This record gives sequence, structure tokens and C-alpha cells, in this order.
Amino acid sequence: QVHFVESGGGLVQPGGSLRLSCVASGFTFSNYAMAWYRQAPGKEREMVAISGGSDSHIKYADFVKGRFTISRDNGMSTVYLQMNSLNSDDTAKYYCTRAYQPDDWGQGTQVTVSS
Repeated sequence: QVHFVESGGGLVQPGGSLRLSCVASGFTFSNYAMAWYRQAPGKEREMVAISGGSDSHIKYADFVKGRFTISRDNGMSTVYLQMNSLNSDDTAKYYCTRAYQPDDWGQGTQVTVSS
């Protein structure tokens, strides 16, 4: 059974940083591109970043380019999202999933950017 556990969210001031983690299980992690999505209240879920199976083919949404970095540790079945220069628009619940088979979702981790 595919399972994702996201962590690392919290309350941070504008301009601050957070590092999110997502531990995956139930499939061969290294064979799949992984993605981070986010969903703010009242808005649709949107893609934030994608990392290919070997940390290649990295793609970012325009609104996070230069601020966020996606990385992965295939040995730990974990994908990370380093978020810098956070602003209030980044407030959302963040989720990870398999990038091109987004059928399974974890509980997400809440990121709140506020002074």
C-alpha cells in the first residue's frame, strides 16, 4: 500500500525558511519521479516542484523558482523541499506524491507564513 508521511511544516515569519520531508513507502521509490504540491484554503491543489527518479529532471513552478529546492534520498525513500524567502502566499498545506501517478496522498504538513 502506497503511503506518504509529510513533516517539517510550522509557523514561520516572512523571509524565513523551512525544510519539509516526506517519507514514502509501498513502492520502489527510486523508480518514480516525486512531486510536492500545495493547497491553500479555498484554492485548488497546485504543483510546486518535481524531481525525477535520480534527482534529475527537476522542475519548479514559476512562483517558487529561486526560492525552493527539491531533493531526494533514494536510500531513505525520502523527498525534501527546502523553502527559503517564504512569504504569506506560501501559506498552504504541502503534500508529496508520485509526480505522474498522483493517486495517493498523505495527510500533508501545514506551512503558515505570518508575522
